[in-house]
Amino acid sequence: MSKKRGYFSGKIWIFLLAIMVFATFYKLPYYVSAPGSAEVISDYVTVQDGQAANGEFMFTTVRMGRANIYSYLWAKVADYHNIYKLDEVRGKDETDEEYSVRQLKLMDESQNTAILNAYKKAGYEAKVMTEGIYILHVGEDTPADGNLKAGDRVLEVDGKVIASQQFFVDYVSSKKAGDQVVLKMERDDETVEKTITLERLEETGNIGMGITLVEDRSVETDPDVEFNTETIGGPSAGLMFSLEIYNQLTEVDYTAGKKIAGTGTISEDGTVGPIGGIDQKIVAADEEGAEVFFAPNEEGAEDSDYEIAVKTAKEIGSEMIIVPVDTFDDAVAYLEKMNR
Repeated sequence: MSKKRGYFSGKIWIFLLAIMVFATFYKLPYYVSAPGSAEVISDYVTVQDGQAANGEFMFTTVRMGRANIYSYLWAKVADYHNIYKLDEVRGKDETDEEYSVRQLKLMDESQNTAILNAYKKAGYEAKVMTEGIYILHVGEDTPADGNLKAGDRVLEVDGKVIASQQFFVDYVSSKKAGDQVVLKMERDDETVEKTITLERLEETGNIGMGITLVEDRSVETDPDVEFNTETIGGPSAGLMFSLEIYNQLTEVDYTAGKKIAGTGTISEDGTVGPIGGIDQKIVAADEEGAEVFFAPNEEGAEDSDYEIAVKTAKEIGSEMIIVPVDTFDDAVAYLEKMNR
C-alpha cells in the first residue's frame, strides 16, 4: 500500500469514527422507551421485623431516555419500543434534569401512599408529616433563576416553618413586587439560605419567584419501613409497593410461593390508576418468569391497561395470569382467594 493510499484510508476511518461518535452523543428531540425489568420489591423495601415471603412481589419498569440516532432507528423496527416527542414526556420548558427530579419525586410520593394503604389495611397507624416544599421546576428569567433549582427542599421562609404548600403560596402572594424573602433549604445534603426578590410574574400575573413546587411529605410509622429506590423514578410501582408492605406486616404470606408482578399508581383511597408502557412491562415481567400480573382495569374502560396487557401477553405467548384491579382491595382479595 502506498503512503498516499494509507493516508486517505486513515482519513476515512477518522471520518467514520467521528460520525459514530456524533450519532451516539447527539440528542434528538425525542424520547425512546423500551421494555425494562421486573424487580423483586423485597430488595428495595423493608418493614422492621417484617415477615419474609416464599414468593416474590415485583414491580416492573420501562427504560426511557433521550433518543440518539441509533436508539431512534432501532425503536423504528424493534417490537415494543416507542418514540415520543419531547412535549409528550416533559412539561413546558422542563429540562431533562427537571424531568428526572420530577420522576424521582413521583416515586417518593408513590411510596408514601403505598405505606398509608398497607398500614391502614393491616391495622397499623401511619402519620403524614409535611417537611416543607420541593421544587420541581425553575422558570427562565424569573427571580428564582440562578438561585433555586429542581430538587431543592425549602424548609422555612423568613424564619417561618413551612407547614404546608398552601401556607407558602399564601405567604409569598401576600407580598409586593420588590419585596425580598429569605428561604432556608436543603440542597445536596447541605443547608443553605437564598434571598429572593419577588416580582409580578408575566405568565400568571401573580407575585412570586417563578417556581413549580409540590408539598414535601413523609410518613411516620411503627413499625418502621425503609425504601432503597434512589435511582428509580415514576409513580407506577405504587400498587406493588402497597402489596409488598402489607405482606411484610401480616402473618399470611400472600405470595403463596409465586412470582407476582404488576403495575399501577395508588391513591390514598386505594384507587389503582393507569400507567404508561403496560405492554413493555408485560414483556419485562414475562422475561423474569412472573406467574401473575396485576394490571389497572380502569373500571372496564375500552383499551384499558388491563386489555392491553391481555393482548400483549397473548402476542408474546406468555402464560401469566393477567388480573384486572381497580383498587388495592381488589388485589388483596385476589391474593386471599389464591391462598385458599
